[in-house]
Amino acid sequence: MENKRQLLSSKTFVHFILIVGSIAMVFPFIWMLLTSIKTYAESIHVPPVIFPKDFQWTNYKAVFTLLPFFKFMFNTVIVTVIRTVGQLFLCSLAAYAFARIEFPGRNILFLVALSVLMVPGQVFLLPQYMIMVKLGWLNTLQAIIVPGLFSAFGTFLLRQFFMGLPKELEEAARLDGCNHFQIYWRIMLPLAKPGLIALGIFTTLWSWNELMWPMIVNSSPDSMTLASGLSSLQGQYLTNYPVLMAGSFLAILPMLILFIILQKQFIEGIAITGGK
Repeated sequence: MENKRQLLSSKTFVHFILIVGSIAMVFPFIWMLLTSIKTYAESIHVPPVIFPKDFQWTNYKAVFTLLPFFKFMFNTVIVTVIRTVGQLFLCSLAAYAFARIEFPGRNILFLVALSVLMVPGQVFLLPQYMIMVKLGWLNTLQAIIVPGLFSAFGTFLLRQFFMGLPKELEEAARLDGCNHFQIYWRIMLPLAKPGLIALGIFTTLWSWNELMWPMIVNSSPDSMTLASGLSSLQGQYLTNYPVLMAGSFLAILPMLILFIILQKQFIEGIAITGGK
C-alpha cells in the first residue's frame, strides 16, 4: 500500500508539472487570440484587460486591407514547398554518399559540412547577401529559396539513418545490377521514411516562420513572405497590436491545421529525431 501511495504521489507530481508546463506554453497563443479581438485601447491598458468587452472582428478585416495577405501567403507556400522538397532530395543524396559510398576525403568533407552547425547563422548573412547582389536576385523569391535548399543538420540526420540500415540490402541490390542512384532511390530512401518525415517537419516550420533573411533580401511586397510582411505592421512609434495579433493568428493557422491533420507523423518524427 505504501508503494502504491508513493507511485500515485509521484504520478500526481509529474502530471502537475506537465499541466503547468502546458499552460505556460499555450498561454501566449491564447493571449494572442484574445488580443486580436480587442480594441487598441484595451490592448495597451494597464492593468491588462484579459477579455474584451466587445469582440472586434474588424481587426481581421483590417489585415486584408492593410496588407496583400493572400500574396504573402502564396509566396510563403512557394518558399516552404520548394525548400522542403529541395532539402529532402539534396540532403538525402549527400547523406547517402557520406554513409554508403567510399571515396577519398569522405570523413574530412563530412566534418567540414558539420562545422556549419557550429557557427551562428548570422555569420553567413553578409556573404549570402553579397552573393544575392552579384546574382541580381534581390527582391526575388529565389533569394529566399536557394540558400535554404541544403542543410547540414538534415545531412547529418539522414546519414545516421542510412548508416543504421543493413548492408546486406545494398549488397543484394548490387547483385541485381543496381547502381548507386538506383540503390539510393529504390531501397534506401523508402527505408529512411521516418528520417525524411522528421526533416520535412523541421524544414517546413523553419521556412514558414523565417523572418531575418527574407527581411534582408526583400523589400518589395511582391516577394515578401508572411513573417516579413507582418513585421511591416509594427510602427516606429505606434503599433496596432490587435491587427498585428490578428495577422499573426492567420499566419500560424495553416501550420496549426497541418499539425492537427498530421499530428501522429509530427510526434513520431520529433521523437525519432530525439532518439537519434
